[in-house]
Amino acid sequence: MKSTQIVLRSLALSLLFAGALSNAATITGTVTNKTTGKPSAGDTVVLLNPMTGMSEQAHTTTDARGHYSLERQGEGPALVKASHQGAEYFIEAPKGGASGDISVYEVAAKVSGVFIEADVIEVESANGELKVTERYFVHNTSSPPTTQWSAHSFDVILPSDAVVNGVGAQRPNGLPTSVKMEPNGPKGHYSFNFPIQPDDGEKDTLFQLSYNLPLSGGKYTFKAQVTMPADNLAVIVPKSMTFTAGSGTAFKSVPEDPGVQTFVAKNAVPGKAIEFTLSGEGSIPREQQGAATSQQPAGMGAQDASGGAADGNAPAAGGQPGGGIGNPIGTPDPLSKYKWWIMGGLALLLVAGAAFLLRKPAGMPGAAFDSGAGNYPVFGSPAAKNASLLNVLKEELFALESEKISGTIAPADYAEVKAALETVLRRALKRTGNRE
Repeated sequence: MKSTQIVLRSLALSLLFAGALSNAATITGTVTNKTTGKPSAGDTVVLLNPMTGMSEQAHTTTDARGHYSLERQGEGPALVKASHQGAEYFIEAPKGGASGDISVYEVAAKVSGVFIEADVIEVESANGELKVTERYFVHNTSSPPTTQWSAHSFDVILPSDAVVNGVGAQRPNGLPTSVKMEPNGPKGHYSFNFPIQPDDGEKDTLFQLSYNLPLSGGKYTFKAQVTMPADNLAVIVPKSMTFTAGSGTAFKSVPEDPGVQTFVAKNAVPGKAIEFTLSGEGSIPREQQGAATSQQPAGMGAQDASGGAADGNAPAAGGQPGGGIGNPIGTPDPLSKYKWWIMGGLALLLVAGAAFLLRKPAGMPGAAFDSGAGNYPVFGSPAAKNASLLNVLKEELFALESEKISGTIAPADYAEVKAALETVLRRALKRTGNRE
């Protein structure tokens, strides 16, 4: 009897071991320094599990030819991170033996060719308070291509009475990322500690903040400022709110979307405030956002109106990749090329979804976005009562975005599935917030 149990246990262990081996895979690739055009030797490469708080699964160092090899266990979602001169670069872990090549760049604190294509300010109002989402589309056209990165890679100036409740960023390769943002000087001045990588085609770096402002006497006067030249400053508000441009400020109304009002000012310069006043109440219709995404041309990836994963890899109208406001203001529908990004927000890991997907592990203090854990995606532990549902949602969102990146899902199907997941995610997040 005892010998039989030993045999059975040995067999079970053998099967488990065989199963583990069957799920193991080797990830190989080359890290290339695109500034020098040479292999990048001595860079640290790490395999991360985004579903367990970015826990490390394996790590190595590139050899003299820039090559690396990592052993991957299982088939769940994973990311590969390469670190070069302190800046971090991510790719989704390849599957099926595909190569995991990664591009890195030399780093400098200030780089020529970095500018803002658009500062987009989306405002809603209710109960005596403004809810603001501000997005900066930042280009890096440096030559040779160089990453701008330091503790002050990108500076922003917000109203002094702004209460910041979320920050995030997205790299040109489409990976949404947590961000370290610190106060820098007078009240309302902040700096992002986040690498501004060279553009990937027309795809640029996106910074996003959400903050609240108090309404005094039913109105609020903005004095928007940029810290580097900006081609466009756009303001998006509900139809029910009143927009009044300040004296000497030239805004152009863009009657592009029937559900919102859009106003654009050209050529904002540092040191010169762009003034406008908002009054009234109203919210931007979410169904309008959904309509905006569903009307994109075939091949364009729709963005999630609440925070589902935007990678920006799908081509825009005319076959051009996404990544900015696009056409000059004098042309018809100047914002249409990137309306899906402006109206939809960052997608998978930012905005509403980020309240869960980028939150710190349970029990740790801090805001929904982890502003101090480093420049890589952070997935915290959900509230215990909703753990199963939220984990399933994470898996589904990750899988959906992977299908979009690989082109295995039609744009219409992507938009439909994303909308359904968004609804469930919002309900789950609401329950979590009410019970915690």
